[in-house]
Amino acid sequence: MLALTRGRYTARLAETRQDLAAAQALRHRSFLARRGLVQSDGRDCDDFDAICRHVLVEDQPSGALVCCYRLLGFRADESLSASYAAQVYDLRALDGFAGAKLELGRFCLDPAWHDPDILRLAWGAMAQIVDAEQIGLLFGCSSFEGADWRPHTTALTLLRGHLAPAQWMPTPKAAEIYAFAQSLRDEAFDLRAALQALPPLLRTYLAMAGWVSDHAVINRALDTLHVFTAVEIAKIPLARARALRAISE
Repeated sequence: MLALTRGRYTARLAETRQDLAAAQALRHRSFLARRGLVQSDGRDCDDFDAICRHVLVEDQPSGALVCCYRLLGFRADESLSASYAAQVYDLRALDGFAGAKLELGRFCLDPAWHDPDILRLAWGAMAQIVDAEQIGLLFGCSSFEGADWRPHTTALTLLRGHLAPAQWMPTPKAAEIYAFAQSLRDEAFDLRAALQALPPLLRTYLAMAGWVSDHAVINRALDTLHVFTAVEIAKIPLARARALRAISE
């Protein structure tokens, strides 16, 4: 059972309906309400919530939920066809990846909290789970705000240098995509600006030697553009792996 405390924050698994409702409400504030996409029930939820584990990061003094994400595990011999990402990416190539796999989804921080220790603890909890379950691949979707690819050109140009190995490359499945790896030209860009333009979750994946799909999925309903993202645990740089494990121990 996950239980990790650092400073004023604690990470744990959701145990009750109330825990799940709190996570869904935080996701709604972070993903939707902040951008004017308000749902009548004040929650962000779907059918995957019932089959996922939900990690909660809470502020101990106030009891406030400040970060959450959900996890869906797959055995080494299990197809990823039942994953959330497989709804819009063809992941059959990754079925041949040796080792257990873990899908990370709905990662969010409370927009009102800006303490970097929250993110550190969230990833420390992730490292604890990955090590305990001997996960070989961590994967999910990383979203840009805004479905139009044009404002994201600089960031997508950077991603051309972080494409999945050919043997693991997801292939298109969604109704509407932008094939940025084929469409964008090789042009100079400001690396610092490109990194800042990346969603924080995606920036963290790349810092762990992660890779992305060669196309982005356009989601008009949520007004987002997202790429499939993964990191092979064995290829995480040693210094980064040590830092994560130092938090998780």
